[in-house]
Parts: sequence; structure tokens; C-alpha cells
Amino acid sequence: MRTELIVWAGLALLLIAAETLAPGVFLLWLGFAAAAVFLLLLVLDLAPVWQAIAFVLLSFAFIGVYVKFFRGKEGPGEQPLLNRRGEQLVGQVFHLESAIVDGRGRLKIGDAFWTAEGPDLPAGTRVKVVSANNMSLQVRDVD
Repeated sequence: MRTELIVWAGLALLLIAAETLAPGVFLLWLGFAAAAVFLLLLVLDLAPVWQAIAFVLLSFAFIGVYVKFFRGKEGPGEQPLLNRRGEQLVGQVFHLESAIVDGRGRLKIGDAFWTAEGPDLPAGTRVKVVSANNMSLQVRDVD
């Protein structure tokens, strides 16, 4: 077996295996390009320069296929609001920690304090969260 075939087969396997250690789908496509050069060498006898050029062109082609057809096709995750704590609170009812005066008050939710914005209401009033913006929750009176 020719040395070039062994090199390209080994490179293809190495790149595809490296994808498992550094996931990101990028090395996989380079591995496919190396495998394609391996298959090309089974049919044609190419000089090393043309092998490298074929690898570069095939790498761009395979990455283009990935970008066009596979990237961003994942659906929403199981918990789309996982890192958006404020949005998770929308629709829930809480008691005001401190009165809303001039449109601003405070809620205690768990061990965190949130700024409550809405109509003036006394402390202890049950309020419903209608929207969230950073650490500020827009609320309305439930009663």
C-alpha cells in the first residue's frame, strides 16, 4: 500500500476521533475531507501538492455543506428558559416584600431580591409577574 494512502486514512481517522475529544462538529468535516482525498487517491495518482489542494478545497466544500444544511437546525432545548430566570417567573404569584412606591418596590423570591415595577401597592400584596427585564419584574395586583 502506498504511503500517501496510509497518511490520508490515518489523518481521516485521527480528525474524526478528535471530534469526540473536542466536540464542535468542525473536525468531523475535516475528517470527511481527508477520507475523500484517500478515496480520490485510490482512483487517481496525485502529486502531494495536488493532494493538499484537494484536501483544502474538499474541506471548504464539506464545511459549506455543514453550514448550509446542518448548522442551526437543532430545535429548542428541553428547557429554553434555563438561564433566563426572570422569564421563568412570568405568570407566578408572589407577595410584595416592600411596597411599590412611585412605580418601584421589591419582591423576595427564594433567596434573591427582585425589583418590582407596577402600580403603587402596599407591602404584602399578592402580585402576579407579567413580564421580566433583567432583574426587574413588571407586576400587577392579583386581588
